[in-house]
Amino acid sequence: MKNGKFITFEGTDGSGKTTQIKLLEEYLKNKGYEVVLSREPGGTKVSELIRDLILDPANTEIDPLTEMILYAASRAQHIAQIIKPSIEAGKIVICDRFVDSSYAYQGFGRGIDLRLIADVNRVAIDGISPDITFFLDIDPETAIKRRINATGADRIEQEKLDFHKRVYEGYKKMSLLFPDRIMTIDAEKPMDEISSQINEYIDTIL
Repeated sequence: MKNGKFITFEGTDGSGKTTQIKLLEEYLKNKGYEVVLSREPGGTKVSELIRDLILDPANTEIDPLTEMILYAASRAQHIAQIIKPSIEAGKIVICDRFVDSSYAYQGFGRGIDLRLIADVNRVAIDGISPDITFFLDIDPETAIKRRINATGADRIEQEKLDFHKRVYEGYKKMSLLFPDRIMTIDAEKPMDEISSQINEYIDTIL
Protein backbone atom coordinates (compact mmCIF):
# COMPACT_ATOMS: atom_id res chain seq x y z
CA MET A 1 0.00 0.00 0.00
CA LYS A 2 1.87 3.06 -1.29
CA ASN A 3 -0.28 5.55 0.59
CA GLY A 4 -2.42 4.97 3.63
CA LYS A 5 -6.12 5.53 4.09
CA PHE A 6 -8.07 8.11 6.06
CA ILE A 7 -11.28 6.92 7.72
CA THR A 8 -13.51 9.21 9.76
CA PHE A 9 -16.50 8.64 12.03
CA GLU A 10 -19.22 11.24 12.48
CA GLY A 11 -22.46 11.54 14.40
CA THR A 12 -24.05 13.26 17.34
CA ASP A 13 -22.58 12.77 20.81
CA GLY A 14 -23.56 9.36 22.15
CA SER A 15 -23.95 7.71 18.75
CA GLY A 16 -21.45 4.96 19.55
CA LYS A 17 -18.45 6.19 17.57
CA THR A 18 -15.86 5.26 20.19
CA THR A 19 -17.01 1.65 20.36
CA GLN A 20 -17.08 1.18 16.59
CA ILE A 21 -13.68 2.85 16.13
CA LYS A 22 -12.12 0.39 18.57
CA LEU A 23 -13.76 -2.56 16.82
CA LEU A 24 -12.56 -1.36 13.42
CA GLU A 25 -9.04 -0.87 14.76
CA GLU A 26 -9.00 -4.48 15.96
CA TYR A 27 -10.37 -5.73 12.62
CA LEU A 28 -7.72 -3.89 10.59
CA LYS A 29 -4.83 -4.86 12.87
CA ASN A 30 -5.86 -8.50 12.54
CA LYS A 31 -5.54 -8.05 8.79
CA GLY A 32 -2.00 -6.76 9.22
CA TYR A 33 -2.53 -3.03 8.74
CA GLU A 34 -0.78 -0.38 10.80
CA VAL A 35 -3.51 1.74 12.37
CA VAL A 36 -3.40 5.19 13.93
CA LEU A 37 -6.34 6.29 16.09
CA SER A 38 -7.01 9.95 16.70
CA ARG A 39 -9.79 12.39 17.47
CA GLU A 40 -10.98 15.94 16.90
CA PRO A 41 -10.59 18.29 18.46
CA GLY A 42 -7.35 16.82 19.72
CA GLY A 43 -4.78 14.30 18.59
CA THR A 44 -1.69 16.36 19.40
CA LYS A 45 -0.47 18.22 22.48
CA VAL A 46 -1.47 21.61 21.05
CA SER A 47 -4.78 20.31 19.70
CA GLU A 48 -5.69 18.71 23.02
CA LEU A 49 -5.11 22.04 24.78
CA ILE A 50 -7.51 23.65 22.31
CA ARG A 51 -9.97 20.80 22.97
CA ASP A 52 -9.88 21.50 26.70
CA LEU A 53 -10.58 25.17 26.01
CA ILE A 54 -13.50 24.48 23.68
CA LEU A 55 -15.22 21.79 25.76
CA ASP A 56 -14.78 23.23 29.25
CA PRO A 57 -18.32 23.91 30.54
CA ALA A 58 -16.96 27.00 32.31
CA ASN A 59 -16.21 28.73 28.99
CA THR A 60 -19.76 29.77 28.27
CA GLU A 61 -18.69 33.09 26.71
CA ILE A 62 -17.03 31.52 23.63
CA ASP A 63 -18.51 33.14 20.53
CA PRO A 64 -19.68 30.77 17.75
CA LEU A 65 -17.17 32.28 15.29
CA THR A 66 -14.36 31.87 17.83
CA GLU A 67 -15.45 28.29 18.38
CA MET A 68 -15.33 27.53 14.66
CA ILE A 69 -11.86 29.05 14.28
CA LEU A 70 -10.56 27.16 17.32
CA TYR A 71 -11.75 23.87 15.83
CA ALA A 72 -10.00 24.74 12.56
CA ALA A 73 -6.79 25.67 14.40
CA SER A 74 -6.82 22.35 16.25
CA ARG A 75 -7.43 20.58 12.92
CA ALA A 76 -4.53 22.33 11.19
CA GLN A 77 -2.09 21.16 13.88
CA HIS A 78 -3.60 17.67 13.80
CA ILE A 79 -3.22 17.42 10.03
CA ALA A 80 0.37 18.66 10.04
CA GLN A 81 1.59 16.58 12.94
CA ILE A 82 -0.40 13.33 12.82
CA ILE A 83 -2.79 12.73 9.94
CA LYS A 84 -0.78 13.73 6.87
CA PRO A 85 2.52 12.10 7.96
CA SER A 86 0.71 8.88 8.91
CA ILE A 87 -1.12 8.61 5.58
CA GLU A 88 2.09 9.32 3.66
CA ALA A 89 3.79 6.55 5.66
CA GLY A 90 1.18 4.06 4.46
CA LYS A 91 -0.78 3.81 7.70
CA ILE A 92 -4.55 3.74 8.13
CA VAL A 93 -5.77 6.71 10.15
CA ILE A 94 -9.12 6.39 11.91
CA CYS A 95 -10.35 9.69 13.28
CA ASP A 96 -13.27 10.40 15.60
CA ARG A 97 -14.69 13.47 13.81
CA PHE A 98 -13.21 15.68 11.12
CA VAL A 99 -14.30 18.69 9.09
CA ASP A 100 -17.87 17.37 8.66
CA SER A 101 -18.32 18.10 12.36
CA SER A 102 -17.60 21.78 11.77
CA TYR A 103 -20.34 21.95 9.15
CA ALA A 104 -22.78 20.06 11.39
CA TYR A 105 -22.07 21.78 14.72
CA GLN A 106 -20.93 25.28 13.79
CA GLY A 107 -22.82 25.49 10.50
CA PHE A 108 -26.17 23.83 11.03
CA GLY A 109 -26.02 23.97 14.83
CA ARG A 110 -24.69 27.51 15.38
CA GLY A 111 -25.86 29.07 12.12
CA ILE A 112 -22.43 30.10 10.80
CA ASP A 113 -22.31 30.47 7.01
CA LEU A 114 -21.20 27.17 5.48
CA ARG A 115 -19.08 28.97 2.88
CA LEU A 116 -17.14 30.71 5.64
CA ILE A 117 -16.52 27.37 7.36
CA ALA A 118 -15.36 25.94 4.04
CA ASP A 119 -12.98 28.85 3.41
CA VAL A 120 -11.37 28.63 6.86
CA ASN A 121 -11.03 24.85 6.76
CA ARG A 122 -9.68 24.77 3.21
CA VAL A 123 -6.46 26.16 4.66
CA ALA A 124 -6.56 23.96 7.77
CA ILE A 125 -6.99 20.58 6.04
CA ASP A 126 -4.13 21.09 3.54
CA GLY A 127 -5.79 19.02 0.82
CA ILE A 128 -6.59 16.06 3.09
CA SER A 129 -10.00 14.43 2.70
CA PRO A 130 -11.37 11.17 4.13
CA ASP A 131 -11.47 8.13 1.88
CA ILE A 132 -14.64 7.10 3.67
CA THR A 133 -16.78 8.58 6.43
CA PHE A 134 -19.18 6.61 8.60
CA PHE A 135 -22.15 8.61 9.85
CA LEU A 136 -23.66 6.78 12.81
CA ASP A 137 -27.32 7.68 12.49
CA ILE A 138 -29.27 7.70 15.75
CA ASP A 139 -32.05 9.83 17.19
CA PRO A 140 -30.24 12.79 18.81
CA GLU A 141 -32.36 12.75 21.96
CA THR A 142 -31.54 9.08 22.53
CA ALA A 143 -27.87 9.68 21.77
CA ILE A 144 -27.32 12.66 24.05
CA LYS A 145 -29.09 10.94 26.98
CA ARG A 146 -26.87 7.91 26.45
CA ARG A 147 -23.73 10.08 26.44
CA ILE A 148 -24.62 12.15 29.51
CA ASN A 149 -25.56 9.05 31.50
CA ALA A 150 -22.20 7.49 30.62
CA THR A 151 -19.72 10.35 30.98
CA GLY A 152 -21.48 13.57 31.97
CA ALA A 153 -21.78 16.57 29.66
CA ASP A 154 -19.13 18.90 28.25
CA ARG A 155 -19.89 22.45 27.03
CA ILE A 156 -21.24 21.31 23.65
CA GLU A 157 -23.24 18.43 25.08
CA GLN A 158 -24.92 20.81 27.53
CA GLU A 159 -26.61 22.64 24.66
CA LYS A 160 -30.39 22.38 24.42
CA LEU A 161 -31.97 19.53 22.49
CA ASP A 162 -32.94 21.84 19.62
CA PHE A 163 -29.24 22.44 18.97
CA HIS A 164 -28.50 18.72 18.81
CA LYS A 165 -31.48 18.22 16.49
CA ARG A 166 -30.08 20.88 14.10
CA VAL A 167 -26.70 19.15 14.20
CA TYR A 168 -28.34 15.83 13.40
CA GLU A 169 -30.27 17.30 10.47
CA GLY A 170 -27.00 18.80 9.23
CA TYR A 171 -25.39 15.39 9.18
CA LYS A 172 -28.39 13.96 7.34
CA LYS A 173 -28.15 16.65 4.67
CA MET A 174 -24.41 16.14 4.20
CA SER A 175 -24.88 12.40 3.82
CA LEU A 176 -27.22 13.14 0.92
CA LEU A 177 -24.78 15.62 -0.63
CA PHE A 178 -21.79 13.25 -0.45
CA PRO A 179 -23.22 9.72 -0.82
CA ASP A 180 -20.02 8.35 -2.38
CA ARG A 181 -17.98 9.25 0.71
CA ILE A 182 -20.42 9.29 3.63
CA MET A 183 -21.84 5.91 4.52
CA THR A 184 -24.92 6.13 6.73
CA ILE A 185 -25.09 3.43 9.40
CA ASP A 186 -28.17 2.73 11.53
CA ALA A 187 -26.59 3.17 14.97
CA GLU A 188 -29.62 1.75 16.77
CA LYS A 189 -28.84 -1.74 15.50
CA PRO A 190 -26.88 -4.23 17.66
CA MET A 191 -23.19 -3.37 18.10
CA ASP A 192 -21.92 -6.47 16.28
CA GLU A 193 -24.25 -5.91 13.33
CA ILE A 194 -23.03 -2.32 12.97
CA SER A 195 -19.41 -3.47 13.13
CA SER A 196 -19.96 -6.09 10.43
CA GLN A 197 -21.54 -3.53 8.11
CA ILE A 198 -18.61 -1.14 8.63
CA ASN A 199 -16.10 -3.92 7.93
CA GLU A 200 -17.84 -4.73 4.66
CA TYR A 201 -17.52 -1.10 3.51
CA ILE A 202 -13.86 -0.99 4.58
CA ASP A 203 -13.02 -4.12 2.61
CA THR A 204 -14.27 -2.42 -0.56
CA ILE A 205 -11.80 0.48 -0.25
CA LEU A 206 -8.75 -1.58 0.76
